Amino acid sequence: MRNERRLRTRTPESRAFAQRVQLVMSLTARLNALPFDDLDARRTVLTEIFGGPVPDSLSILPPFHCDYGLGASFGERVFINQGCFFLDYGGISIGDRVMIGPRVTLSTAGHPVELDERYDFVTHAPIRVEDDVWIGAAATITPGVTIGRGSVVGAGAVVAKDVPPLSVVTATSAVERRRLKPASTGT
Repeated sequence: MRNERRLRTRTPESRAFAQRVQLVMSLTARLNALPFDDLDARRTVLTEIFGGPVPDSLSILPPFHCDYGLGASFGERVFINQGCFFLDYGGISIGDRVMIGPRVTLSTAGHPVELDERYDFVTHAPIRVEDDVWIGAAATITPGVTIGRGSVVGAGAVVAKDVPPLSVVTATSAVERRRLKPASTGT
């Protein structure tokens, strides 16, 4: 993944990340249990999840799931439909007038693909969604991706590379990219 950074596991930094995840999971559970029409309480909990004020024009329909919160930022008139997942440790930046369909996943984190490193690090890279983008239902956006201004991501698409501005992308596929080395016998 481009712009990949790594967080070593079993460190004070990774423990602080894990504590933040536990807090935000509790907050999102509270958000999702609120009455739908209690907009003031929802906005209060969203402010706690994201670590500060969110635009008044931001609309997030529950249920909503987020793991970190401090990595997400939103432009004006953003609409996020129900059942979305934001794994935002690597940073999620959403521009103005973005529409995100139901069950969309924006995931900025993962693990190294090499077996010898997989359990020792959390990898992360930012996702950038530029202005006027529409992401269709159940799409997945992977770490390090930028979705260009005015583009459409079709329902169910898995986006693993940048989308140029004013483009429409669709489809999913499994393509073998390379073969991994077996794990060393010492681990």
